[in-house]
Amino acid sequence: MKWGLIGAGDIVRKRVGEALRDGRGSALVAVSRAKTDLVEPFAREVGARRWHADWRNLIADPEVDAVYVATPVHLHAQQTIAAAEAGKHVLCEKPMAMNAAECDRMIAACRDRGVRLGIAYYRRFYPAVARTRAIVTSGEIGQPVFAQMNAFEYFDPAGDHPRRWLLDPGASGGGPMMDFGCHRLEVLLHLLGSAQRTVSITARVAFERDVEDTAAALIQFDGGPLGVVAVTHASRERQDTLQLFGTRGSVQIDELNAGRIRVRVGDRERVEAHPPAANVHQPLVDDFVDAVLTGREPAVTGAMGRAVADIEDQIYAAAPARGTRGVP
Repeated sequence: MKWGLIGAGDIVRKRVGEALRDGRGSALVAVSRAKTDLVEPFAREVGARRWHADWRNLIADPEVDAVYVATPVHLHAQQTIAAAEAGKHVLCEKPMAMNAAECDRMIAACRDRGVRLGIAYYRRFYPAVARTRAIVTSGEIGQPVFAQMNAFEYFDPAGDHPRRWLLDPGASGGGPMMDFGCHRLEVLLHLLGSAQRTVSITARVAFERDVEDTAAALIQFDGGPLGVVAVTHASRERQDTLQLFGTRGSVQIDELNAGRIRVRVGDRERVEAHPPAANVHQPLVDDFVDAVLTGREPAVTGAMGRAVADIEDQIYAAAPARGTRGVP
């Protein structure tokens, strides 16, 4: 399958370009980026043999079968819909769109044109997440009762930082809950089922900016279990945790990106190692290519992207609360 890539952010350089270029049954043939004077060197950097100064020309390129959308969030819907209307399959970066209504338009466009739509929630393919789901499904830890995921990092970019756009709600849709909280929401939806109710608080605790720097969401899932996703840009201590408690035991992961899990049932405990792929985007891309070539749906569909967006809509429905401003 021949890929066209729209966008040139740090994740594209670190992982996405390589995954599209080197994946099974996959070839990266064309790229575009907003800084048109840099598009040719970018193409050479990621190994694409063609480049387009305008993304519209990329989606019109007859050699391109599928498009990876890796632009700021406010462009996802426009570019996905245009790609679908050009008959291209689309794998879109997370979060899927600015809101659930945009997701609906993206899903409809891809359905109407008979093309596949996938969303880049690559943690779905972490062996530790798959193993946790298998443990939950098996009943080993009993009925799920409560889950919590923390995602903490310190992020205070300068004005010229390439990721500064993440602090612009018009481009990003929100702060850390939108940026990386969405990944954790997808994991909990995968493990616990549909969300029934969400309550939340977003706050500017440490920084004066137009998006929250800290947020927490409490979600009730099908069958009653509760889940909490807590995120912040203001903590010097990084966290990347998953804790899932059931009526008979628990699964705890101290660092999701490492994949070491502790399973406790009664007074017994074991430790298992399930590290992710060296390039965490590779399983995502390989799954999408296989889905297109075999005619099935990708593992992470537009419907899942929309389910995450629906929770995000509820989180951001209320104006951000302002906490006491501290010292960064």
